[in-house]
Amino acid sequence: MTGLLVVTAVPAEAEAIQAGLSDPTVAVVPVGVGPAVAGAATARLLALAEAAGRPYRGVVSAGVAGGFGDMVTVGGTVLGTCAVAADLGAESPEGFIPVDELGMPPELLGGGTTVDADPKLLAALRAALPEATVGPVLTVSTVTGSAASTEELRRRHPNAVAEAMEGYGVAVAASHAGVPFAELRTISNPIGPRDRDAWRMRDALNALTKAATALR
Repeated sequence: MTGLLVVTAVPAEAEAIQAGLSDPTVAVVPVGVGPAVAGAATARLLALAEAAGRPYRGVVSAGVAGGFGDMVTVGGTVLGTCAVAADLGAESPEGFIPVDELGMPPELLGGGTTVDADPKLLAALRAALPEATVGPVLTVSTVTGSAASTEELRRRHPNAVAEAMEGYGVAVAASHAGVPFAELRTISNPIGPRDRDAWRMRDALNALTKAATALR
């Protein structure tokens, strides 16, 4: 059995994590942006490792995220208690309907719209990162960029701490492979009206390097 598999969306996130690591048993791989490509790439990496007789002992989806301002500050670190497919479902005159409330057979929904983090892996990360904010991390295919959409997202997920674009896809891949999953994010911007010039990406990447020590 090999060590952890850490998947990020882009190379800059992977490089930030590698800068804080000195553990050759941790593989850090940028797999692409969005839940579909992240899930597919993670599934392939897990399958290849298993076929080679060296399965990973855990998978961590890691990188930069937007944070809900009432829960976490820019530059802060987040650990996900679960990954939530926040925009997987259907619109209706009464509002958004999550896919697991649309009456589909349970076997077609996999783990539903929420996949919990592995308790032991999450506990180990919490012990190593006691200052981290802990709570649900939303996975979205469209980054939230208006006050109205932020308010709606907060209404549907009042305990969520952050949003990103890959966690749920990685979590589903890990779940199907029977491998423990967790999510680690650092915050570059508050969720709300889009203001790309206000994003503090360098601060978030530096925080990611510091948080990477927990992955050893």
